[in-house]
Amino acid sequence: MIPILMNNNTGLPAILSILLLFSCGRQENEPSTEISNRDAQSLTAYVNPFIGTGGHGHTYPGASAPFGMLQLSPDTRLSGWDGCSGYHYSDEYIYGFSHTHLSGTGVSDYGDLLLMPTNAPHLNNGADGQAGYRAHFSHGQEQASPGFYKVTLDSTDIVVELTAKQRSGMHRYQFPSADDQWIIIDLTHRDEVIDFSLDIESDRVINGHRHSKAWAQKQHIFFHLEFSHPIDIPNIRYSEDGKLAALPIINAGNEPVRIKTGISAVDHAGAKQNLASEIGKKTFDQIRMETRNDWNTQLNKIQIRTPNLEQQITFYTALYHTMLAPNIYQDVDGRYRGMDLEIHQTNDFDYYTVFSLWDTYRALHPLFTIIEEERTNDFINTLLAKYNEGGILPIWDLASNYTECMIGYHAVPVIVDAYLKGIRDYDGQKAMEAICHSARQDHRGLPGYREKGFVPIELEPESISKTLEYAYDDWTIAQMAEALEQIEIYAEFIGRAQNYKNVFDPATNFMRGRLNNAWFEPFDPFEVNYNYTEANAWQYSFYVPHDISGLIELMGGIDIFRAKLDTLFSAQADASGINLKDITGLVGQYAHGNEPSHHMAYLYNFVNQPYKTQERVHEILTRLYRNAPDGISGNEDCGQMSAWYILSSMGFYPVTPGSNQYLIGTPLFPEASIALENGKRFRIVAENFDPEHLYIQSATLNGQAYPYSYLDHGDIMAGGELVFQMGATPSDWGTQNEHIPVSSIDGDRIVPAPFISSGDVVFRDATSIRLDCADPAADIYYSLNGHSFNKYENGISISEPASLQIYAVLNGATSATIQSDFHKIDPNISIQLKAEYAQQYSGGGNDALIDGIIGTANYRTGTWQGYHDRTVEATVDLGSRKMVSEVAVNFLVDQGAWIFSPTSVAVMGSLDGHTFHPISSRQFSAAEPAEQVFIEQLQLKPASPTEFRYIKLLAEGLGAVPSWHAGYEYDGRAWVFVDEIMVR
Repeated sequence: MIPILMNNNTGLPAILSILLLFSCGRQENEPSTEISNRDAQSLTAYVNPFIGTGGHGHTYPGASAPFGMLQLSPDTRLSGWDGCSGYHYSDEYIYGFSHTHLSGTGVSDYGDLLLMPTNAPHLNNGADGQAGYRAHFSHGQEQASPGFYKVTLDSTDIVVELTAKQRSGMHRYQFPSADDQWIIIDLTHRDEVIDFSLDIESDRVINGHRHSKAWAQKQHIFFHLEFSHPIDIPNIRYSEDGKLAALPIINAGNEPVRIKTGISAVDHAGAKQNLASEIGKKTFDQIRMETRNDWNTQLNKIQIRTPNLEQQITFYTALYHTMLAPNIYQDVDGRYRGMDLEIHQTNDFDYYTVFSLWDTYRALHPLFTIIEEERTNDFINTLLAKYNEGGILPIWDLASNYTECMIGYHAVPVIVDAYLKGIRDYDGQKAMEAICHSARQDHRGLPGYREKGFVPIELEPESISKTLEYAYDDWTIAQMAEALEQIEIYAEFIGRAQNYKNVFDPATNFMRGRLNNAWFEPFDPFEVNYNYTEANAWQYSFYVPHDISGLIELMGGIDIFRAKLDTLFSAQADASGINLKDITGLVGQYAHGNEPSHHMAYLYNFVNQPYKTQERVHEILTRLYRNAPDGISGNEDCGQMSAWYILSSMGFYPVTPGSNQYLIGTPLFPEASIALENGKRFRIVAENFDPEHLYIQSATLNGQAYPYSYLDHGDIMAGGELVFQMGATPSDWGTQNEHIPVSSIDGDRIVPAPFISSGDVVFRDATSIRLDCADPAADIYYSLNGHSFNKYENGISISEPASLQIYAVLNGATSATIQSDFHKIDPNISIQLKAEYAQQYSGGGNDALIDGIIGTANYRTGTWQGYHDRTVEATVDLGSRKMVSEVAVNFLVDQGAWIFSPTSVAVMGSLDGHTFHPISSRQFSAAEPAEQVFIEQLQLKPASPTEFRYIKLLAEGLGAVPSWHAGYEYDGRAWVFVDEIMVR
């Protein structure tokens, strides 16, 4: 046995014992580190399902079949961000074993149908500290391998074993004695229960259903349970609401108690049939062996040779993680619950759910186009079925629910990438219809994006990220339109694909948000704010994967681009603004723990410095992935983090899905071999291999010299051998212009929309406006207040409220026309803020509450001023004594974002600015749960119009969020969002 070595910083195992890696009972065959022959090997012994269960990986260690509907795993957490999978390695108690789990997500859901063996009829889980069915456990008594999980519950000395097929699973419990054998069924576990049934069909059969609500609003699971030993039906104990039952088991011989479980999203008959078809009369060990064999088949799709055991474990665990989702969501008879939540049936393809597309379009689905061609056809047929059933391609589909999570329309590149790679066992014209439909919607900032060429801050949050990701998705639509010879669609979307230029600020060389067509201020590229999706300007300014040449040109050329890439990786490794747990795995400002950064290390190949790509990729592979519970640097995200590792460790990565091109990095192993579904095999060999030899000196493809720093998909699928000669120092391989990859849009170039480079859209006396364009060769034209357009020369002076329209012209092409409205504040009026607002929610700065711009019902659009855990105190100086009849003020309420009404609001007036007299006040009742977002509009009036010069507003914040709020367990503090103090 290899001893457990402890990590000095965390106390968690850095190298797990072989007993952990091998299943208990029937032991795995000892794995070989060689692949001298091409026979299938026993690779499941290299999988450590505990990788990612610590830190913020959010994986689970339990039993699942490849892409299975059922994930039978222990639950150690009831809520919280690090409990998204139901399990965290730092926990000490197991609440039970539920049948559905998510791998690596950032939002919690599932945990359906919890079972727990125990020694007393507890109807309480024990989370409140009272006696309950939860049990203490230790990792020394815990084992896991693909399709199998085992633990001894310390509190009760019960041994639990779990195994699974695709839609069914089996529990095996060994109690310490024949006395006091109880099994808990808890339908209240985790999600909110909308409806349920729990039916005792006989003393050995229970069935039921659970209709619940969490991240996915309308989830349905039906279940069928078969017990190996009889239930003492008269002595079953129920909770008052009937959602929890304690089942006494009759087992005089104290034999292992087995429970077979079938689940379905369709109905009870489907659950029963799934169980009968997949398990039937098979034993626990038969099921476990079959699933282990299924996993071995999957894992053998890629074989690696390396003397480093830790790297083997990291690699095959990553490959395992890539095959946990999407999940089959169809019964064995072909029936499934569609996006309309109605029952459909097809035997033409397998129907899936859990598409984390914002994450997985980048590397996971491109990996599938290499090793899962048939399943990729099923995925795309599924997406098209969802389009037919629900009216739109999903962004993040969970249990056939639209979760409205994340941005872009990234089902599009998944479809296009597969189509252009020749994976086409679906209706291509229907696919074209569906992807265009996604891009032509009127939500999530798309109307502004189409009209202006960018998503304006004032209309939509995360505007920069949305603009950039829409542009990439649009480029992929253009590629498919070109392949289908649909010229008009190509022209439409190749133009939209260049909209990234409209959020590029040439003065700072960063992608920035446009607020009223001026750049958002104050600007800090390190700040995480509502203009970006889980990122900052550093982490999105390199996101133009489809037109790297255009981005290089915008930034000022190759030398400047190289220097900026160098600075990205060497900048301070922290961020300001919103504290997001997603931003992890920092190398400078490169954030490997979150997907927007995943392609960046490969960008050096485009600027003739592939050796720097090799350095950075090797650093990420060896530093940010390891065989430990916290061995993933961020959320696993349904396989994306692992897919990056799989592809990069073999030596290549798809920077631009839809281009059929992979950028070459550096191989981590002496040899990797991919078994293709067409019967061929593609090998990557690193000769003169050494852990310190990370630089490619030369390469051959099928025996011919290969000087290119990229690889074509067709070369992989044709089979053959790519051989790298490795060395300890950089070489000139891949550095010549003719050998570097190309990512460019050469024709149909758009003119970027001009912008306000300086001047104030809110001013007091007058403001001087200067205009600019990302393309300095363009001419700019402007119109004030609807008058004729004039060519812009040297500035525009504005002294009264005005409407400005501008556009740019270059080589006969014209940009979008953008309108900006200028607001004049009475120069005699001023405001003094005593409380400090959050910089990322400034609302436009010190004068935001008197600038005449009213906040919308979205806190992230930049028009609200936000105060965290404090009382808002603002004093308006009217400039002179005025008769005041009303003071109006608006507050935003968005409890999901921890924004609450103040507990009290008071308005006072003064003539001298020192002595204030009450005008009016409002007390708010205790906060009650409210799902809707709304604006609280207050009109506060004195008993009669009264003369004042100074008006003071006091709005007292809630402080700690209520106990019913999700933030309570984190000691969460409420925000107050206020906008526009209007004195009449």
